[in-house]
Amino acid sequence: MDAIRKQLDVLMGANRNGDVREVDRKYSDRDVCRLYLAGLCPHDLFQLTKMDLGPCPKVHSLQLRKDYEEAKAKGMHNFDRDLEDLIERLIVECERKIQRALKRLESEDAKAAIAISVSEVTQTPEVLELSKQIKEKLKEVDAFDLEGKTDSKIRAQEAVEELRAKRADKQAMLLLDAFNIDRASLPQPHQIHPPLAPVPAPNPPDPRTQEMINEKLKKAEDLGEQGLIDEAQKALEEAEALKKLCARQEPSVDSSKYTAADVRITDQKLRVCDICGAFLSVYDSDRRLADHFGGKLHLGYMQIREKLTELQVSPSSVNAGQVPVMFDHSSIKKFSYIWHHIMVIRRVQNSGGGNMWLS
Repeated sequence: MDAIRKQLDVLMGANRNGDVREVDRKYSDRDVCRLYLAGLCPHDLFQLTKMDLGPCPKVHSLQLRKDYEEAKAKGMHNFDRDLEDLIERLIVECERKIQRALKRLESEDAKAAIAISVSEVTQTPEVLELSKQIKEKLKEVDAFDLEGKTDSKIRAQEAVEELRAKRADKQAMLLLDAFNIDRASLPQPHQIHPPLAPVPAPNPPDPRTQEMINEKLKKAEDLGEQGLIDEAQKALEEAEALKKLCARQEPSVDSSKYTAADVRITDQKLRVCDICGAFLSVYDSDRRLADHFGGKLHLGYMQIREKLTELQVSPSSVNAGQVPVMFDHSSIKKFSYIWHHIMVIRRVQNSGGGNMWLS
């Protein structure tokens, strides 16, 4: 119920029923979410996932964020450091999760312990352009929300979802190509008995699909008699698409033809996403990979990584006398490694294991 209420607040405003007296808040009030003001609240990232933190107990207001950004431009307040600290903790924890996953795979199959660099494989100019369009549309969503234009906001949100789906499909195909190259280097399952039977013919359509095909053909015939050529052509194309759909259905695999070692090969060829830490299989379909790229967990971690880079190169951090440090994947992994050894040294000290160099 809280999640539904939160979604309604995001869509229509916290006072959507008009029964709450407006409070004259300031962005500096204690009950206002500073992380949201700085651009990203973790409570909004992983809703309805295993990382869900629940609704944020503090106030989210686009108007207050606008007030904060105006004050920040004048050098009055800057909450970027609070957000940067939180994001760094989330990313370091994610990197530890990735390392644990790789270690687990390595103990089962050394060749499987490979982290696919999704951020490199899938960052083509087309994908980057789609990401840019998504950011611009999200700004439009916030602008329409501030102006109270609910219909325009909904249309902009729908456009964002369409762009995200398009980007996920493109990323899936790019990663699928990388997996195909990866899969070609793997040992192929050998059959106990070589196949002697000829290649089977395409599966015939099921009765329901055949009925739909017949309906499309009959519709095309009727439209043709009426002189509606374009409509008739469209109906024919739909019938052909149904036929091709049946022909593309993959034949079922007889598991009895493979040895236990072969089953292990097909089951264990996993890869780890270097953005969110999820397991991916080199045998995943493009649809499965697209679902991964469009999932809230992957999108959330991608968003916080992009936000961290943005914060570290922002003019505000430079003006504050801070030197922006670029946290790429390798540097974060090194930091995670160093952090682990520091904890080990501290445990040795606490257990009275002798003088150590770390105080």
